[in-house]
Formats: sequence, C-alpha cells, structure tokens
Amino acid sequence: MKNIIYVALALITFTSCQQQKIGFVDNGTVINDYQEKKDVEAKFQLKEEAFRKMADSIGQAFQAEAQKGQAEAQKLAQRNKRKEAEALMAGLQQKQQQLQQRMQGEQQKLTQDFQVEIDSVIANVKDFVKDYGKTNKYTYILGTSDAAATVMYGAEANDLTKTILDALNAGYKKAE
Repeated sequence: MKNIIYVALALITFTSCQQQKIGFVDNGTVINDYQEKKDVEAKFQLKEEAFRKMADSIGQAFQAEAQKGQAEAQKLAQRNKRKEAEALMAGLQQKQQQLQQRMQGEQQKLTQDFQVEIDSVIANVKDFVKDYGKTNKYTYILGTSDAAATVMYGAEANDLTKTILDALNAGYKKAE
C-alpha cells in the first residue's frame, strides 16, 4: 500500500512539473539594450554636458571677478585699508561658497532626475515581463545577471532575453 502512495505522489509531482512553463532573462542585457534606457541616458548626457558648460562659464566669470577683487584688495591693503580689503575678500569667499552650493544642488537635482527616469524604465521592463509571462502562460520567468546569477543554468530554449528585448523595443518605437 505504501508503495502505491509513493508511486502516486511521484506521478503527481512529475505531472505537475511537466505543466510548469519556466523561462529566464538576462536582466543586464534587457535593461542595457532597451532603447528607452539608451534614450534616457543620451538625454541626460546632453543635460550633463550643458550643465558642465554652464558651470565652466560661471566658474570662469567668477575667476575673473576674483582676480579683479584680489588686485583691488591688494591696492586697498597698500593704502592701509585692511578692513576694506578683508571685507572684499570675505565677500568673494562667500560668493564662491554660494556658487559651489548652487552647482552642487543643480548636480544633485540632475542625478535625482536621472535616477527617477531610470527607475521608471526598470519598472516598465518589470511590468512588461510580468504581462509577457501571463500572456504566454509562463509559471515563472526568472531573472539573472552577472552580478546576481540566480539562474546558474538554463536551456537556451528557455532564454527569453532576446524575445523580450525585441518586444520591448518594438513597443517603445510604437509609443514614440
């Protein structure tokens, strides 16, 4: 009797395993080769370059102002007007600190905006994979990458990376 139960359990287990449809994707490839992510990166690279140019321009203007101020402070010091010279230099230092804080704030905002958009892209990819799995009756779609190899081996037939990437990019082109 025990043997019949074991055989029945083995048969049920084997049958249930046969019904599961499992696939996997290389997360790094899907995200990095997704056109929307590339577009977000390109957009922010342009913003970063514009920010650097602006920062350089402001820096050069301040540098010229600072040199002028230092020359003026030296003249004042030579005429025994040390307090005026010190006040002028203190004003320049304060302006420099304000400019640095402004640049840091703008750089942080740019970084945060980029992260928000990248997070949105990743969420879109996750939602797409979830919908793809439901539509194509997958029990599981696993993710893997070089950094976190959750799939140590997968048959090439179960690798959905290219299929999902192609579908993502096709859908993204339509949305433009």
